[in-house]
Amino acid sequence: MNPISRRRLLAAACLLSTLGSAAAQDWPSRPVRMIVPVGAGSAPDVIARIVGERLANVWGQGVVVDNRPGAGGIPGMSALVRSAPDGYTIGFVPAAMGTITPLVFKNPQFNPDTDLAPVATVGISPLMLAVPASSGIRSMADLAQHAKAHPGKVNFAAPQLNSLPHLAGEMVSKAGGMGLFTVPYRTPPDAVAAVLAGDAVLTVDGVPGLLEHVKSGRLRAVGVTSAQRLPGIDAPPVADTYPGYEAIGWFQIIAPAGTPPGVIERINADVNRITASSEVTRRLADMGVYPRQDSVSAAHAFFVQQQGAMRRLVTALGVQPQ
Repeated sequence: MNPISRRRLLAAACLLSTLGSAAAQDWPSRPVRMIVPVGAGSAPDVIARIVGERLANVWGQGVVVDNRPGAGGIPGMSALVRSAPDGYTIGFVPAAMGTITPLVFKNPQFNPDTDLAPVATVGISPLMLAVPASSGIRSMADLAQHAKAHPGKVNFAAPQLNSLPHLAGEMVSKAGGMGLFTVPYRTPPDAVAAVLAGDAVLTVDGVPGLLEHVKSGRLRAVGVTSAQRLPGIDAPPVADTYPGYEAIGWFQIIAPAGTPPGVIERINADVNRITASSEVTRRLADMGVYPRQDSVSAAHAFFVQQQGAMRRLVTALGVQPQ
């Protein structure tokens, strides 16, 4: 490359940087839409509204939550990636919609590698494995022993086909050679009800969806899907029994690719301040979410790492896109 071409490229880069900074200084001058690819009232929606309300206070502009549920989050994700990349449309994206949907649907209508710009990690949300308290199963080893003693007859109540809890349970079954018989249910509460009724021996769900039943003594937690123990949860990581096992939920603020870097940095800084506050930390902890304050580059690296983890999981389980 000759010196003139190099100077032109540097000048262009400086110009783009200046424009990005100017855009960030002027932004936001009107309300911001936050697309949430799940239904109103769901746990991700509640978390999105907690964050959105505080962002509105910081920005002095409304944050309008736009719920787009259905089809693995495809309506919401496709609306997000087709929005103008100007910072006035962002997404509150759960793990499954960002990394599982593109793998299990033949036509997800978005490409996470080219269409998305991870902005900030709100938090991670590990899962819990629970069995009936009356079953006598007290550990992952007990579960494996029971399943092997009753081949093909131990039901796993899976909340929603190809959801993260479903795949996490299948991963446990495979890791332990358990041969669990998977029974898919429409919603996580339906799966929990099946275990409480004795129609299944195991279910997997987010901590909040199971903790009440564990505390009441009707269910027993035999493992959590994080690599480390969770504060206040009397259950070991599955990885203590099956090394390397990890399957966590998470939530990120994600923008359409091409959103000005200065705006992305501004949103990242504001989200991190919000999730670091004691009030929000407490509210998220009540929902089984553990906040993170990632930089933009760290949020992107986390997204890519989770993509790889889900791709390996889906491949190992032989899940075919539908």
